[in-house]
Parts: sequence; structure tokens; C-alpha cells
Amino acid sequence: MDAETASKRFVELFPALYRRFHRRLDHSEYLLTRESLAVLRHLADTGPLTVGEAANHLSRSQPAMSEMIQRLVQRGILDRMPDERDRRRVLVWLTEEGRTTLRRSERVLSHELVGSAMSRMPAMTRGQLIAGVEALLDTGPEERDDE
Repeated sequence: MDAETASKRFVELFPALYRRFHRRLDHSEYLLTRESLAVLRHLADTGPLTVGEAANHLSRSQPAMSEMIQRLVQRGILDRMPDERDRRRVLVWLTEEGRTTLRRSERVLSHELVGSAMSRMPAMTRGQLIAGVEALLDTGPEERDDE
């Protein structure tokens, strides 16, 4: 199959693939706003920050960031802790529940649904599928963040 035909077929198949295997959000994830998820992602990338640093990095006012962080602390997603280098400063950081929530929120496909389908495929087909997707990713553009 030539590249143009393969490209068109893959693009045609992808919506059906997504509809069949996409992960449904659980109730707790509906309660997180895009901004809250952005805070979790940023903390995961940077490490613990003060409320002021988080507000600055995410271009939010300090009172707005403080309120959002307080809600996430109350839900057990973030925790406050003293800065070991300067006890006057308080840092916020992801709890284990926060890390789990972030990992879950970034999953697009249902592991259970894909795993069930893959268990019914021959091992060679599974290997070819993974190799093909890896090759597509390896030759495609750099990862994008369209948010």
C-alpha cells in the first residue's frame, strides 16, 4: 500500500478506533477543571512550588491560584509542606492521589478495552500493530500541546 492510501485509510479508521476504545471519565475526573489539571501537570513537570510561583508560571492571580490550590488540597490531590531550605515558605506538591489522578486524566484510551481486544489477537499481529504505531510516532512531528 502506498503512503497516500495508507494515510487516508488510517485517518478514516481512527475515529472508529477512538469511539470504540476511548476511556470514559470517572466521576472524580468530572470535578477537575482544565485549569486544575494544568496545575497538576505543571507541578509534575517542575516539582514543588509556592502558590506565588505557581500563579506566576500559569499567569494567574495569586488569590485565584490560592483558592484553586485550597480546593485541590481539600480533595487530597495536593498537599502543603514547609520548604526545607526556608521554613518561612510553604510549597504545594502532588499527593499520591494527585499523581494517580493526573495519570488517569492523561489516558485517552481504555486500558481494559484495548487489552481485551488485544488478548483476542495473535501475538504476531499485536507486535505488528505496536511496531506500526511506534514507527508512525517516530517519523511524525514532535509532540504537540494544542491546549
